[in-house]
Amino acid sequence: METAEATAERPGLRERKKQRTHDALLRAALELFTTQGYEATTVDEIAEAVDVSQRTFFRYFAGKEEAALAIIDLTHEHFVAALRARPAHEAPLEALRNAVLEGWDAMGEAVARIVPVDLFLRGYGMIESTPTLLAAHLRRADEAAREIEAIVAEREGLDVRADPRPRVAVAVFAGVMRVTERLWALGGDLSVEAMRELTAAHLDAVRPSLAEKWRKG
Repeated sequence: METAEATAERPGLRERKKQRTHDALLRAALELFTTQGYEATTVDEIAEAVDVSQRTFFRYFAGKEEAALAIIDLTHEHFVAALRARPAHEAPLEALRNAVLEGWDAMGEAVARIVPVDLFLRGYGMIESTPTLLAAHLRRADEAAREIEAIVAEREGLDVRADPRPRVAVAVFAGVMRVTERLWALGGDLSVEAMRELTAAHLDAVRPSLAEKWRKG
């Protein structure tokens, strides 16, 4: 007969098992995508690599695209959390810059809990060189910008529908990040350090006027 304690622990064990399966599928997908190509890889191959059924794969991912981009969703979540936590005295562009650099600083540990960091970085390069995935990535980035605009406006006490500055600042930030991603992914050094250095250099080149505080008082 099961004890009350064992019954209480069971949901936690189930969740951990689900997380392990999710992470194993993600690792297998990225390994296959980066070694034999995204288009050449099938869902069956990913499932077989983890010794689960195709049906199990679809319990965790809607398809190959979601699996390929899942790790980038993690970076976005970390960035949003870092941006929300930036001190209120920081100007909008300063907060965006510090949040993204802080995210790269902490990314190694967060990513390593799911996939090897070098595999994550190779996955970024694979997305950049795969038109289907790049289009999906840019579409998601555009959707993410709406969330970031709202956070910037909230930090500054502005109405994003009435004041264009949050949208302009985020558009500039997103444009710089897009250039940085492309140069990094196509360059020879696919390391977190190289991405961080490139990001800082490009963001620091933005006109100082956008780095000023907007909030009065």
